[in-house]
Amino acid sequence: MLHGWIILDKPVGLGSTSAVSAVKRILREAGEPKTKVGHGGTLDPLASGVLPIALGEATKLCGRMLDAIKSYDFTTSFGQETDTLDAEGTVVAASDVLPTLEQVEAVLPRFSGQIDQVPPAYSALKIGGKAAYSRARAGECVEMMARTVTVHSLRVSASPREEQLHGVTLSAEVSKGTYIRSLARDIAHALGTVGHVSYLRRTRAGPFSLESAISLDFLEEAAKARRLTETVLPLTAALDDIPALPVTPDQARLLRHGQMLFGVPAKPGLSLAMAEETPVALVEATADGLKVVRGFNL
Repeated sequence: MLHGWIILDKPVGLGSTSAVSAVKRILREAGEPKTKVGHGGTLDPLASGVLPIALGEATKLCGRMLDAIKSYDFTTSFGQETDTLDAEGTVVAASDVLPTLEQVEAVLPRFSGQIDQVPPAYSALKIGGKAAYSRARAGECVEMMARTVTVHSLRVSASPREEQLHGVTLSAEVSKGTYIRSLARDIAHALGTVGHVSYLRRTRAGPFSLESAISLDFLEEAAKARRLTETVLPLTAALDDIPALPVTPDQARLLRHGQMLFGVPAKPGLSLAMAEETPVALVEATADGLKVVRGFNL
């Protein structure tokens, strides 16, 4: 059974859940044993780029991937705001005001660091147990609450030639929970106009970047050629920031049963317990000893 990560370069038009279903189909048609498959962070159908797909025991790390810093390239088109804040929605506001590049660069510092952001009404956030987008599509008036997110970096990635900009492409590195569509809306408002996202591409999710991403077509061809394992990164690829902690076979057995280890020297915080080359568990060093945070059945 495969345990690890397939880094998809998700195409526009395909949702994250559909991408997972496509990977399941490819694995099934390749004759692979039935494998758990999940993803490490939703990408809108209108967005493309890095979508980490977890296989087998790597699905236990999807939560960590959801919390990871992510990077995007996106284009804000000025002059029209839509209800979905992207090109798919209905226009709800319009403006003839077009900013200059200098004006755009002048407002970007306002959106760096910790900022308060109101998520889009068309989002998967739950309101009263129901997704906000479901309520919005049903015609309900959806009131979204502001929340604090972190924009680690924000810059113009392509210098437009025209003096008054119909759109501008930016690069952003953001924390969990940041909505690029809201960021584009708020930047436009700060410039005295309105706007929406017309292009969105995720360039990085945690340790995974476009350099390691493959298309579904490439994955399918690799599966047909019985070279599927060449497309799968190891489970540990998502833990490149976690120090390895060698453990003995006896210690590994205890950890696999969820028991604590005592008297093992380890740095405070998380470590990856390894029995030679095999990941055993993600463990945390506490005053009482090493406790299992997430065990792997490998």
